[in-house]
Amino acid sequence: MRRSLSRRDFLALSAGTAAWAAGYAGTARAAVKRERPNILLLMADQFRGDCLGADGHPAVKTPNLDRIAAEGMRFSRAYSCTPTCTPARAALLTGQGPWRNGMLGYGKVAEQYPIEKPRALHDAGYYACGIGKMHYHPQRNFHGFDQVLLDESGRKETPGFLSDYRAWFAKEAPTLNPDATGIGWNDYTAKQYALPERLHPTHWTGETAVRFLENYQQSEPFFLKVSFARPHSPYDPPERFWRQYEDAPIPAASVGAWASEYAPRSGPESSIWHGDLGPEQVRVSRQGYYGSVSFIDEEIGRILEMLDKKGWMNNTLILFIADHGDMTGDHHLWRKSYAYEASARIPMVMRWPEGLVSAPRGQVCAQPVELRDVLPTFLEAAGAPVPEQIEGRSLLALARDTKAEWRPFIDLEHDICYNPSNHWNALTDGKRKYIFHARDGHEQFFDLETDPRELTDLAGDTRRTDELRTWRNRLIEHLSERGERFVKNGELALRPESCLYSPNYPEQKK
Repeated sequence: MRRSLSRRDFLALSAGTAAWAAGYAGTARAAVKRERPNILLLMADQFRGDCLGADGHPAVKTPNLDRIAAEGMRFSRAYSCTPTCTPARAALLTGQGPWRNGMLGYGKVAEQYPIEKPRALHDAGYYACGIGKMHYHPQRNFHGFDQVLLDESGRKETPGFLSDYRAWFAKEAPTLNPDATGIGWNDYTAKQYALPERLHPTHWTGETAVRFLENYQQSEPFFLKVSFARPHSPYDPPERFWRQYEDAPIPAASVGAWASEYAPRSGPESSIWHGDLGPEQVRVSRQGYYGSVSFIDEEIGRILEMLDKKGWMNNTLILFIADHGDMTGDHHLWRKSYAYEASARIPMVMRWPEGLVSAPRGQVCAQPVELRDVLPTFLEAAGAPVPEQIEGRSLLALARDTKAEWRPFIDLEHDICYNPSNHWNALTDGKRKYIFHARDGHEQFFDLETDPRELTDLAGDTRRTDELRTWRNRLIEHLSERGERFVKNGELALRPESCLYSPNYPEQKK
C-alpha cells in the first residue's frame, strides 16, 4: 500500500526542512529499481512558443530547456487547441480536443472526466504528484493526483481558499505582502520583483520540486507535474533577471497591416486586450516577460540537476510544455485567446530515457502536435493501454520517426473572450493557417513557411483562392458533426452568440 504525504508534510517539504526529510526517509519504503520510467511533466503558464534559445530566439536565454531539446526532441509546430488557461488544461487532462472534452472557451475545468491523466497514471501504478498551478475547479479537486501542493496565483474562487504557496509565504514572511510588486494578473506592465528572490512563487515551485525528488523513496515510479505560474503576468522577475535583459536585443512587436483595427486602446486599465502602446512599452513588457522565462529555466535546471544527482536522468521521461502563449504586443494584441502564433503556438521539448525509444537525439519535428497528445504519450511510456476515446496520439511515435504517419492538421478554436469579435475557429498544419471569425465570417489565411510572424493576410489574394477554399472545406468537414449552429447548408455558420460548453461537457454545475 502506497504511503501518502500529509499536507503538513508537504508544507514542510516546500520549505526543505531537514526534519521532514529525515522523517520521510525513515518511514517510506526503500527505493527499488523501477522497470517503467518516471514521468516528469514540466509546464509553464503563458509561455510563447518562440521563447526558447533552441527555437532561435535572438534574446531569450534558456540553456536548460535547450538541453532537453538537444538530448531529445523539439516539436517546432506545437499548439494549444484552445489557448487560454482552463480549456488548455482540460485538453491536457483528458487527451481530448475542445468539442470532446466540452470546453470551447474560458470556462471551468469539469469536476470529473471519464479519463483523467493523474488518475490514469495512478491506476497504472505511478505515484502522482502535482506542484504549482493546476487551475482546477474547485481548487483542491485533484483528478487522481496522490498529492498536490498548489500555487494558484491569488485565485479565491472557493471561499476561504488559501494556496499552499500563500500559506508558506505567510509563515516565512508574515509581515510582507506577496503582491507587493503591485502588478495585476493580466497587466502589461512590468518591473522587478519587490521582495527577496527566495519568496518568489517561481522559486517556491522549483524548490518544492527539488525537495520532492531529493527525498522520494516510494517503490512506485513517479509521475511529477511541476507547473510554474509564470511567465503569465505579473511580469516580475527578480532583479538579476530583470537586468539580464536591459540591453538585450529584444525584438519589436510584429504588426501586420491587417492589425490596424487593434491599435486603439481597448480601455484605460492595464489589463487591456488590445492597443498600440508604443515600442518602449513593448520592450519593457518583454524585458519582464523574458526575465520570467529565464527564471523558470533556471529552476528547471535545478530540477534536472537533482535528477542527475539521484541517477534518474536516464530513467525519466521529461516533457516541457505550456498551456498557451502571450501576444506581448504583437499585432497590437495583449494576453492570449487568439489564433495567432504568439498566442496559440507553445514550446514543447521532450527527452526520453534510455531504452524507451531508440532514436537519434537532438531532432526537430515539424509535425503538428498539441496538448491532447501528452496523455497518450505518458500512457505508452507507462505501458498502459490508451483508451479509444482519447483523440491525441503518442509523441513517442514521432521520436522514433519524425516522418511517421500523423494527422494532416490540428484544429484550434476559442469561444468569445474579452469581446464578441474575438470568437474563432482555425486549422493549421504548421505551414499554413486558416482562421474563421465566427461573429462576422471574416477569414484570414497565413503562409507560415514564408511569413512566420503572420504579417501578410492572404485571404484576399486571388492567387490563393483555391488553397483558401481547400482549407475552408476542411474546417466545414471538421465542424459538421456539431450541427447547424456551426455548419448550415454546407457553409460555415455565423455564431454571434457564445457557446462556451459543448454537449460533451460532463454534467455538473457550470
